[in-house]
Amino acid sequence: MLGVIGAPDIDALFSAVPKPALKNFSLDLPAHSPEFLVEAHMRALAGRNHAAGDGPFFVGAGAYRHHIPATVDHLIQRSEWLTAYTPYQPEISQGTLQMLFEFQTQVAKITGMDVANASLYDGSTGTAEAVLMARRLTRKNKIVLSGGLHPHYRDVVKAYLKDDPDLVCLSPSPEGQGDILEQIDGNTAAIVIQTPDFYGHLRDLKSAADAAHAQGALLIVVVTEVVSLGLLEAPGALGADIVVAEGQSIGNALNFGGPYLGLMATRRDFIRQMPGRLCGETVDADGNRGFVLTLSTREQHIRREKATSNICTNSGLCALAFSIHMALLGEAGFTRLARLNHANAIRLADALAGVPGVEVLNKTFFNEMTIRTAQPAAGLVERLARRGILAGVPASRLLPGDPEVENLIILAATELTTEADIAALVAALMEELA
Repeated sequence: MLGVIGAPDIDALFSAVPKPALKNFSLDLPAHSPEFLVEAHMRALAGRNHAAGDGPFFVGAGAYRHHIPATVDHLIQRSEWLTAYTPYQPEISQGTLQMLFEFQTQVAKITGMDVANASLYDGSTGTAEAVLMARRLTRKNKIVLSGGLHPHYRDVVKAYLKDDPDLVCLSPSPEGQGDILEQIDGNTAAIVIQTPDFYGHLRDLKSAADAAHAQGALLIVVVTEVVSLGLLEAPGALGADIVVAEGQSIGNALNFGGPYLGLMATRRDFIRQMPGRLCGETVDADGNRGFVLTLSTREQHIRREKATSNICTNSGLCALAFSIHMALLGEAGFTRLARLNHANAIRLADALAGVPGVEVLNKTFFNEMTIRTAQPAAGLVERLARRGILAGVPASRLLPGDPEVENLIILAATELTTEADIAALVAALMEELA
């Protein structure tokens, strides 16, 4: 290769690098190994993992274990989907555009909104984009984040706004979302409420929408467990102006934390300030049905100073997986899935309520709840993990340094939670808390 490019040696390839910056020592790495030995080593490392399906699993807090039909993986790995990229040339990307059009239709329907975009990175960045969108729409600055908003989502919003003094973050509390309605004034662009919230509580969106709208502010609703929309009344019907959701639960496995899928939907009047892009339906010169990029607000497509967002992709393969799974479920299946989740959560809550040293804090929930234990939660969860039971997320893991949450565990039950799983958790808790 050096001969082809006309370089005398490898060092010549780095001639432009200043000599003080060049490495002159050997890295402390093992010698190279044959490929089959590396594969064996990697398999051994992977075998040390305790996967979500290896035993009782109650972890949630923003990422959930659901059944994904084999059909989903089979279809998304077809070459016309797997290798398809952003449809810059819509005339030859009709399949991708049709899928995104149907995806948008599904998202708009489950959120109760007029229009949805062709997906975003994930729920947390989608929340930050919604906040920026609300500021553009209202020409106001104040943003109020509910105390029930997922801590990671809150931190992403703070990172986007760079410690903006007009950002009000209410204190997280398992008892409530904070006095968010009292924070609304004439300078408020939006209030952000998650339901079910970080602790699993369901929130009153109608009262929040009325209070926000009375001051000319918008209501942004965040949903981390999208399956809940199969059972709860759609946010759009309750007055939401922008709905952001994490779509991972439908079609997308946990995957060690990603990639995930951001959903966003809004009212028709706000469409031109929505980030990302929008696929639309049209007809060609011969009157045949076709699909186009109706709206694209990304800085790649227009002048940077005119762009509403610099989001440069849309998690397209994850959106496809979501859309295929949702199509397989259908409306009746989506509702049935949500009912199964809620029924299993009721069984879990009832069982936990009978464990000495455990208090269930939720009066309302969908498939997730918070318990207070007689011992610090982090150590208790670790001991249960050594028993092969992944018992949930200690709230202190996501809210470090907050003594109020030291004994709190957030647990989720899905359609995959069995009675045997619940019995194993209850028995282990009784032993550990005795």
